[in-house]
Amino acid sequence: MKKRILVTGGAGFLGSNLCEKLLNLGHEVICLDNFFTGKKENILHLTDRPYFEVIRHDVTMPYFIEVDEIYNLACPASPIQYQFNAIKTIKTSVMGSINMLGLAKRIHAKILQASTSEVYGDPEVHPQKEDYWGHVNPIGFRSCYDEGKRCAESLFFSYHRQNNVKIKVLRIFNTYGPRMDQDDGRVISNFIVQALNNKDISIYGDGSQTRSFCYVDEMVEGMIRFMDSKDELTGPMNMGNPVEFTIHELAETVIRLTDSKSKLVFKPLPDDDPLQRQPDISMAKNELNWEPKITLEDGLLKTIEYFKSIINLGI
Repeated sequence: MKKRILVTGGAGFLGSNLCEKLLNLGHEVICLDNFFTGKKENILHLTDRPYFEVIRHDVTMPYFIEVDEIYNLACPASPIQYQFNAIKTIKTSVMGSINMLGLAKRIHAKILQASTSEVYGDPEVHPQKEDYWGHVNPIGFRSCYDEGKRCAESLFFSYHRQNNVKIKVLRIFNTYGPRMDQDDGRVISNFIVQALNNKDISIYGDGSQTRSFCYVDEMVEGMIRFMDSKDELTGPMNMGNPVEFTIHELAETVIRLTDSKSKLVFKPLPDDDPLQRQPDISMAKNELNWEPKITLEDGLLKTIEYFKSIINLGI
């Protein structure tokens, strides 16, 4: 059945991949983005599709439209981006959620919140399960994002309990792939761009901190499965790849796959940077029959090809 779907932050890395997948499934898609971090280049190839529409709008301001579903992805998502204007980041998470939840309430639409593994902070429990409340510094440099997303989750469940809004709260762990911003400061984009340019690869800390990386196609597939699941399944639900790698291992893998001459350079670890990050995805496996299959190496090869193309184009 064709649905009319609103994707906020639809011109971003994850949002543009989601828009494309929804269109390919036969739905009508409205991409809402203020282009603070989203890019027109991410969605240019979709603009001639008859069931795709782009609207420049900031979710901190109310917006009115008739749709069946809302994916609320609007928010800067990398440390460089969300710390650039911390107040704007908080407003986007909190006021954006209020506005989109108000819209969902009025038009009886189902709404998914793109939350984050950052709600766990620097976790004292490993791997992280959904019932863990987290270990977050509420006044640190990262708190604009961490606490903004935590407040957004609270708003979603309050609207669900008080106003019967149909919600899905998804905690997204590290995701990578084509359309990542080469200047966003995330570890995979940093390493690939540095390696392709044969520049020193910057490792913050000693490189022993761990991350788990999910390829974007699999994340998008999981998001759609979650949205299509029974209404009683509200989450919060973890989604990510549970296979853990050290940052040092990631750097060495990128150097090998790019055949780079880059050397590793170690720098001080930023404040509140988590030492471990690994999702427990039992809920997603049991409820959605979802788990990642693409290996880090295979996903990196696709991502490297993408970055080669945009570097050559000078984008």
